Amino acid sequence: MSLDGTPTQHNSTLAISPFVTGRSSTRTNASQLDRQRQDSSHEAVERREAEEWNAGGMGKNAGYQSIANSPLIQKANASITAQSLATPHHHGSSGGNGVGLLASISKSGLFGSTMPSTLRKVSLQREYRDSGDKPLNGDNEPLATTTLTTTTTSAVDELNQLDITDLSSIERLRLWRHDALMQHLYGTAEFVANKIYTLTGDPNDAFWLAQVYYCSGSYVRAVDLLTKDMLESVSIMCRYLLALCLVTLQKYDEALDVVGESNPFSETADQDAKKQNDGGVKLESSLCFLRGKIYAAQNSVSKAKESFKEALLVDVKNFEAFAELTARNLLTPREEWDLLEALELDFSVLGDNHEMIKNLYMLRLSKYINGEKSAAARKELMREINLESNVDIMRYQVEVYHTQCKFLKCLDLCEVILERDEYNPDVLPIYISCLYELNSKNKLFLLSHRLAENIPKSPITWFSVATYYMVVEKISEARKYFSKSSILDPNFAPAWLGFAHTYAIEGEQEQAISAYSTAARFFPGIHLPNLFLGMQYMALNTISLAEEYFTLSYDVCPQDPLLLNEMGVMYFKRNDLHKAKKFLKRALEAVEELDPTSKTSISIQMNLAHAYRRLGENERAIKCFKAVLEVSNKSSDTYCSLGFLYLKTKQLQKAIDHFHVSLSLCPTNSAAQELLLHALELNVSMTLDPDHPLMVNAQIQESSFTLFQTSKKRAPLTMDIVGLPKKMKIPSQVTDADDEDNAMEIE
Repeated sequence: MSLDGTPTQHNSTLAISPFVTGRSSTRTNASQLDRQRQDSSHEAVERREAEEWNAGGMGKNAGYQSIANSPLIQKANASITAQSLATPHHHGSSGGNGVGLLASISKSGLFGSTMPSTLRKVSLQREYRDSGDKPLNGDNEPLATTTLTTTTTSAVDELNQLDITDLSSIERLRLWRHDALMQHLYGTAEFVANKIYTLTGDPNDAFWLAQVYYCSGSYVRAVDLLTKDMLESVSIMCRYLLALCLVTLQKYDEALDVVGESNPFSETADQDAKKQNDGGVKLESSLCFLRGKIYAAQNSVSKAKESFKEALLVDVKNFEAFAELTARNLLTPREEWDLLEALELDFSVLGDNHEMIKNLYMLRLSKYINGEKSAAARKELMREINLESNVDIMRYQVEVYHTQCKFLKCLDLCEVILERDEYNPDVLPIYISCLYELNSKNKLFLLSHRLAENIPKSPITWFSVATYYMVVEKISEARKYFSKSSILDPNFAPAWLGFAHTYAIEGEQEQAISAYSTAARFFPGIHLPNLFLGMQYMALNTISLAEEYFTLSYDVCPQDPLLLNEMGVMYFKRNDLHKAKKFLKRALEAVEELDPTSKTSISIQMNLAHAYRRLGENERAIKCFKAVLEVSNKSSDTYCSLGFLYLKTKQLQKAIDHFHVSLSLCPTNSAAQELLLHALELNVSMTLDPDHPLMVNAQIQESSFTLFQTSKKRAPLTMDIVGLPKKMKIPSQVTDADDEDNAMEIE
């Protein structure tokens, strides 16, 4: 609460709720008068807009006429001091004295200048009107406009200023109701709230009784209460709460009828009013967000995306709308960054928090592009604002490690975060993915049991259970729990992808294609479903369809090394070797920051080596295979491929050695067996050039043997001659002539 009594939203999460009826005081101070003079021209515009809304038969706006006429949404200023926030039964249409509809969206405009608090640390400032202007309560006593402000200092002195006996009976009941609600004593709050509503019949009190019902889970009762006296037609906040209850009850069509299929304020709203900021979230933004939730539940993905974007553009402080767009993969990486740029001016309403909130939003965007900007934002948040230990800052680094396939580092950082927040819903799916990649069966088993015991209704729980069954290769059980996870939250992308993977693992391409297609429709901003669809069509050898889906995936995320690798393999199969080489080299460049021991990096190196081999670039192919052997486990196929290249380059001894190693790792490798036999036969029958290393070595050995024979001071002829085969050793006790004959035979 500001010093002059003007309501602000940031002082309380329930700033819209008075415990007394909100009426502006006739005793206006100097600062209020100054603001009234400054806003006079603006108010004139608002009055003209209100007259248009109040006029009958205004086309698509006619349905909101009752909202504009409602005294519950009148702006508390000097020009309408006569208007109170009593029930519509006490006051008729406001006519020309109304204000613009968008101005009524602010919660202070809806419910006046009073704010709730508790009896523990409060400061009450009472502003009395003249008795002639004051409405009467149930005891025919004048009501006082009372302002409550939460405070943390001088609580005792401020409580001394409060005399509860000075409050009317209705005011005391409202204070009791609100304090019970703040302490989650819903039974007490309901007991008091329905008495208040019976006594006053005020829609404001009806709203708070419905709020009690909503908090206690009695959604049907809240709906009945709000619709009984058509309160949703006289209060925008009641309309919002009614729609919220209907969404919770999964009555999406009815909820959409309440909030409308589009934002009714987008065209008629005063643009200056949209820039006004009182520290809270604009109700218009909340309505757009709720509309997006309804469309998402109805699988209208494009409409949901537009509604969430509109909610964010109306008020950048509506973080939930931003989270829905990013976490639900409704935007492509490029669209996410474009949206952030469009919000640049909107961040200015945050004042000193402008840069901090903008950078925090930036950390949640795609990690495939603009990595330098995100890293700079992270450094600024750590250096300037000291947020290095904040979960969001650490979560950003977790996502970077996961994108770069650095699973060990990602796992360690996830465990640090989960020590502080064991059930963090943003980190757990990444942590589970790392455990799967690292084949950590025991950790997955323990995590799944702990989640099942503590949060059994969370989709992450059954995603973890399904992932464990994937690791232990029980595919049917994994499919069952992936399905359960997707039922609990149809917008949980990992569960949909895991469900489709179970069919792909078993080679059931048709079912896998159906599941991936559903995921592609639900999550248009993520490229993985189309990528996996292309891989399935590759397995079916339908190269043309595979290329179409790879292209769709490439349009969303052209930087993914896995996608570039698959496109290279596709062109390799089509015998378009130059295109295959191009995409595989791009994939290799994209994995420079990745862990070289990751499956993705190794696969790209192997495929590029085969492309070089087919193009006749044998030395480059040999280099790629050697790089794979340096960082990966010893693979029979890798040794076999490398041996084949040595065979092509006439390096027979290296080829034979690599074939032997390949067979030692996998004795059933038929390709290595056949190539080894071929190499051995070639070693016997092949005519070598004079410059071949084997011929040069033989000439050196022959020269040494000749020197040995001509010297009479050498060692006895019975010793072995180093470097000669066994069958070429000189037998003992032979004559000099025999020596010459043997030498000739050898030559």
